[in-house]
Amino acid sequence: EMVLRESTDDKVRGYANNIQSASDMLLGLVNDILDFTKIEAGQMELVMAPYSLASVIQDEMLLLSARILERPIAAKVEINQELPSQLFGDELRIKQIITNLLSNAAKYTQEGSVTLRAYYKWLDDENINLYISVVDTGIGIRQEDLSKLFESFKRLELSKNRDVEGAGLGLSITKNLVDLMKGTIAA
Repeated sequence: EMVLRESTDDKVRGYANNIQSASDMLLGLVNDILDFTKIEAGQMELVMAPYSLASVIQDEMLLLSARILERPIAAKVEINQELPSQLFGDELRIKQIITNLLSNAAKYTQEGSVTLRAYYKWLDDENINLYISVVDTGIGIRQEDLSKLFESFKRLELSKNRDVEGAGLGLSITKNLVDLMKGTIAA
């Protein structure tokens, strides 16, 4: 970061950008492994508090836009306009779930679109079920691989996807977080 801030040499800045990208990827992998370990040990705790879903979605779409910047992919959002502005839950884990779903969609989509959808259904006067879905125009998943989608350290069609980054933990962590929140996730 210091080199990127202070250097004016394009070649040096290019090297520094590569180092920063690699370190960000490594940090993400370490954090995934730590989260996976916490979940497996039953030590993952939810921190419930009020949060703004609109703010979460805005942050996530900015991250997605940065990730797909160089490709002909449209980042789309479809939100039920009556969705309550203030929700109660674990904002950090909701962000993590959305990040993992959007990152996965971006990894396997070379052109077209990635769409984040959010809607809800009232359970009673004070509680809702929140539904989040991500739809993309990526390469898709073979029917016979759907049952393996949420397995830890599992990367589907490795020979075809060997250039795709990741260790196969994102969707497993996502499923575990959704389970911890007493929700469901499916392909």
